[in-house]
Amino acid sequence: MNFRATRAAPSVAAAALILSPGALADDAKAAAVATPNCDSQEHRQFDFWVGTWSVTEAGQPAGQNTIEPDLKRCALFESWRSIDGSRGRSINFYDRDRRRWHQTWIDDRGGALELDGGLVGASMVLEGERPDAKAGGSIRHRITWTPERDGSVRQHWQTAKSANSAWETVFDGRYTRTR
Repeated sequence: MNFRATRAAPSVAAAALILSPGALADDAKAAAVATPNCDSQEHRQFDFWVGTWSVTEAGQPAGQNTIEPDLKRCALFESWRSIDGSRGRSINFYDRDRRRWHQTWIDDRGGALELDGGLVGASMVLEGERPDAKAGGSIRHRITWTPERDGSVRQHWQTAKSANSAWETVFDGRYTRTR
């Protein structure tokens, strides 16, 4: 016997409806449940940093940086190239479960940094801690990105040796958009 698929398909579908009348209701419920995405307002909070930038510190060239959205706009990928040729990359994302922003940074010298935080006013403020190989203990890091009225972004990186120490500036750069 030779059955064609077009003839078999309707009878299979009809059998499924007869055997499980709740199947369509279950499918409709599953379709109604929203698939998680990254379209929330929180996911857009750091979009002011997206672009290709020339970076200066105290008016002197410091490097070039490109920040690109990826993974259906769920993450921002940073590609840094210093004036001395060193490079670094980071991935930045809003963690919906923890309700905070996160950055993981790594450079070509093995330096790594994990930062967490969020929007404070108009600025993105992320903080973290890492071991201090030279002095022992650990160093606290705080990086603040602030969009400026002229379209540039200020990045202010500070460190502190303990919870009671004053913050010291280690980098105060200006990002000027090139694209």
